[in-house]
Amino acid sequence: MKRVTVQTLKEMKANRQKVTVLTAYDYTFAKILDEAGIDILLVGDSLGNVILGYEDTLPVTVEDIMHHTKAVARGAARAMVVADMPFMSYQVSDEKAMENAGDIMKFTGAHAVKLEGGTRIAGLVKKMTDAGIPVMGHLGLTPQSVHQFGGYSLQAKEVGEAKVLLEDSLALEEAGAFAVVLEKIPAELAELVTVRLSIPTIGIGAGPACDGQVLVAQDMLGMFDKFVPKFVKQYANLKATIDKAVKKFITDVNTDAFPASDHSYHMNKEALERFMAKLDKELEEIK
Repeated sequence: MKRVTVQTLKEMKANRQKVTVLTAYDYTFAKILDEAGIDILLVGDSLGNVILGYEDTLPVTVEDIMHHTKAVARGAARAMVVADMPFMSYQVSDEKAMENAGDIMKFTGAHAVKLEGGTRIAGLVKKMTDAGIPVMGHLGLTPQSVHQFGGYSLQAKEVGEAKVLLEDSLALEEAGAFAVVLEKIPAELAELVTVRLSIPTIGIGAGPACDGQVLVAQDMLGMFDKFVPKFVKQYANLKATIDKAVKKFITDVNTDAFPASDHSYHMNKEALERFMAKLDKELEEIK
């Protein structure tokens, strides 16, 4: 089974073959998604919302990302594993950013890191790629800037903002990024960026023209029903399936339907008879 690499993605873009990306945060999910044929597994800082129960991604630490990336890497035989660099892990200084990225690459099994931002981090992206650390960019709605944006609204919908995003994407490409995520921007702008770049664009809420698409796996599988973004297509309703299974388990346990004989281990009849005889003898001796 051939591993998906940076070179693979370049060839996919050249051949107009779409790139598929889903998030993963543990070994079991990673193995299932990998065996299904997904191209990239993203250990997103969305684990703050999906796994750790935070309101946003900001509390996620480098240690959190490393812990979950190790598990995902163990389950991925074919897919490229990309690890998010969380909030304030690369903004303080280039030196600290390089140290954090180096630790992620050395100790987790990740094949690349992902950073949010454009021109302002282009210098850092170049340092990382020059050092042999593959970098995926992320533009548009960047969740680590949620308070700066004032929420999760559509980005780059005005002319000036659209121009900046295009310039940012070109800066990331020039700095050596191998791909860029475009999140929640107009489809027309995403198409323009995709045409202008020689590296793949990965869309999430950015229309069909991107070179690939990414979704949070739990969103795509219907494991949450509190809020479903417009850009999410649910391919299953696992929340309902899990709810039904758990309720059946509770009922079976309460009615002694589980465990049945088939789910139990049994003692050899002769061994049981000898054991009971031994107990009877010991009771007689006590009397």
